[in-house]
Amino acid sequence: MTGTTKQAEATAGTESPAGSGGVRRRRGPVPYTVVIALLALLVAATATAGTAIGSIGVPADQVWGILLHRVHPALADPDWTRVRETIVMDVRLPRVLLAAVVGAGLAVCGMALQALVRNPLADPLLLGVSSGASVGAVLVLVLGVTLFGVFSLPVAAFCGALAALVAVYFLARSGGRMTTVRLVLAGVATAEVLSAVASFLVVTSNDPHKTQSALRWMLGGLAGTTWASVWIPVVAVLAGTAVLLGVCRSLNLLLAGEEAAVALGLDVHRFRGALFVLVALMVGTIVAVSGQIGFVGLIMPHVVRLLVGADHRRALPAAALLGAAFLIAADLAARTLMSPEEIPVGILTALVGGPFFLWLMRRKAAR
Repeated sequence: MTGTTKQAEATAGTESPAGSGGVRRRRGPVPYTVVIALLALLVAATATAGTAIGSIGVPADQVWGILLHRVHPALADPDWTRVRETIVMDVRLPRVLLAAVVGAGLAVCGMALQALVRNPLADPLLLGVSSGASVGAVLVLVLGVTLFGVFSLPVAAFCGALAALVAVYFLARSGGRMTTVRLVLAGVATAEVLSAVASFLVVTSNDPHKTQSALRWMLGGLAGTTWASVWIPVVAVLAGTAVLLGVCRSLNLLLAGEEAAVALGLDVHRFRGALFVLVALMVGTIVAVSGQIGFVGLIMPHVVRLLVGADHRRALPAAALLGAAFLIAADLAARTLMSPEEIPVGILTALVGGPFFLWLMRRKAAR
C-alpha cells in the first residue's frame, strides 16, 4: 500500500480544505459539541426574530407561547389575540421554516460539490440546475400557464432543473465516463445558454407586470410562502442530507485524491455521478420554491471549515445549521430594511457573500 493510500485510510474523515493535495488533522480551539450547540442557538434566535419582527410586532415570549400552545394547549395559556396567532402560524412561521430549509440545503449541497469536484469555488449553481429552473419558472410567469394551479411555478421550475441536469449529464459523458472537468464545463455552458433563454423570455414579454414578477423570481425571494409549499423542500433536504451523511467517508476520501480513493475501493466515477444527481435534485427542489439565491452554498462551507474543519461527518451538520441561520437573517433583513417594500433576498446574500469571499481569498493568500 502506498504512502498516500495509507495516509488517506488512516485519516478518512479528518479535516482538510477542499482542493488540497492531502489530508491533515486540524482541531479548532472550540470543542465541536460547543460549536454545534451555539449554531443551534443561533438558528433558534434568528427564527424567533424572523417570526416576531414585522409590520406588526409580536413579543418573543408570545411567539414561543403560541408555538407551545399549538403543540399542546396545557403548555401555555393563550394571552394573545387571534390576529397575532394567525400572523405567527400562517404568515411568518412557514416563511422562516422555508428560509431555514433553503439555507441548510444550499450550504450542504455546496459543501458536497466542493468535495466532489475538489474545487473551493464550486457551488450549487455550478451544474446549470438553477438556470434550468429559471427557464421553467419564467415560462410560467411570462406565458401565464396555470396547468397545475398554485403549483404551476414550482412544478415548471423543477422540470426545468431536471431537464438541465439530464442535458449536463449527457454532455459531460464521453466513452461511458464522466470527468470533473467535462462536468464543470458542460454545467457552465448549459447555465449560460439557459440564462440567455430566460432573459430573452423576459425582455420579449409584452406585459410589464409579468416581466417584473419574473425578474423578482430570478433574483430569489421567499414572499408568499405557505405551508403547502414548505413540505416538499423539507423532505428533499432532510432525505438528501441524510444520504450525504451516510457517505461522509467517501467524500473525505476524495479530499485525499482520486488515486488514494480508488486504491481504497471507491468507484470514483460512479460515486460522483450518483451524488451529482442527488445534489442536482436537491437544488432543483430548492430553487423551484425560492428562486436563485447565490453565495449561500459557496460561502457557508468555507466558514464551517474555519470552525470545525473539513471532516464531512462534522462539517455537514454545522453547514446545515449555519446556512439556515444565515438565510433566516438575510430574509428578515430583506423584508424589513425597506419596509413596506421587499428586497429580493438573493441581492442581500450577494452583497454579503461577495465581500466576505474576497476577504477569505486574501486571508488564505496571506497565509
